[in-house]
Amino acid sequence: MFFTRNRQKTTLELIREELKNKSKQAGVPPKLTNAEGMLLEQIRGRTAVHNLNNVTRTKAYLEFYLLHPEIHWAFLGHMVSRNGGWNMTDLKGEFLTRLLSKKDAETFFAFLERGNWLIFQDVYPQFLLYQESLRQNKPLFYLCSFLNISTFMETIWNQFWLKHETYILAIAMVINEQSYLEKRVVQNPLYKKGVLNKFEYILQDLLSFNHILFPYGKKNLAGQTLHQFESLHERILLGKRLYTILFKNKERLKQVLDWAKTHPHTGSRKDYWPHIFNNVNEGIPGFAYQTRLKACQLRPRARKIYSPSLEYAWKNVSQTEAEKGDWFKDIRVVDYLIEDHEKMDGEIINEYCKTLERLEIAAIAKKAISILD
Repeated sequence: MFFTRNRQKTTLELIREELKNKSKQAGVPPKLTNAEGMLLEQIRGRTAVHNLNNVTRTKAYLEFYLLHPEIHWAFLGHMVSRNGGWNMTDLKGEFLTRLLSKKDAETFFAFLERGNWLIFQDVYPQFLLYQESLRQNKPLFYLCSFLNISTFMETIWNQFWLKHETYILAIAMVINEQSYLEKRVVQNPLYKKGVLNKFEYILQDLLSFNHILFPYGKKNLAGQTLHQFESLHERILLGKRLYTILFKNKERLKQVLDWAKTHPHTGSRKDYWPHIFNNVNEGIPGFAYQTRLKACQLRPRARKIYSPSLEYAWKNVSQTEAEKGDWFKDIRVVDYLIEDHEKMDGEIINEYCKTLERLEIAAIAKKAISILD
């Protein structure tokens, strides 16, 4: 009995306790000092500077991780954001320009860009608060609410400040990021009707939008494939698997990081497979598309597949203010923080190659996909 009473609480127990206590409190925000108000303005300003487009966001994540490698999500976010950029430029690339109307491509880009922008404007201020907390040598996470950051993340950052448990922080950020997007993007009637329902077939069965790729070495890829994009549960589990693939194999982590540092993100798939993709269109207008791919290699004398850089594919978009409101309502999300000891090899090249071949066949046939009817 004595040992039970004096057992030290685990981090997850402390997180649950703090979240329960916060949910009971009325929550009158403290009055800001002039210094705090100035800090919040600086954070908003610095976030806006880096939140111009997918390339600037992706670069900012990596720069922060190199300064603070204990914040694992910064590198996971960098690599996933690279994939977001590749998905955006695919819409103006070799295959999809043959399969989608201009209007549909623009609608899909707006959906991808909104999600990418929303995540950054929520996550990056957290990074800057952490950075300032280190500088002042005291936790400043009570300022989270003034930046519309969830009470869930305020609690997590407070615990991280005390315990430095990198896994819990990283997975909490996965939960936060996907939960933050759920109502604002995935369940948003505008995107649900105009994008997700309309593009379901393309997302799930035809294109590479559901592949998350982590390049390393010369031609190596690791990663995972997402099925059921509309399921919050599945997206969180995917984030956990991606974390395992990236961080549980130290040698691969080093190789992926080395690759990221030596290959600035442009949005073109040439970044990782220049033997197949080119950011210059080598095609001749008016000539029918010919089969070029075989087992992820170009056939002899075949032209490379066009994959433009983001700056040439899309202009910067001015976004409306993020929707207010805290997504955190259910204490059971803490269960996702329990570590899974599942081993992942991250093999994805074969699956990705098959997707590219399916895309090429569809482009050649110029199939009339139902969404274009």
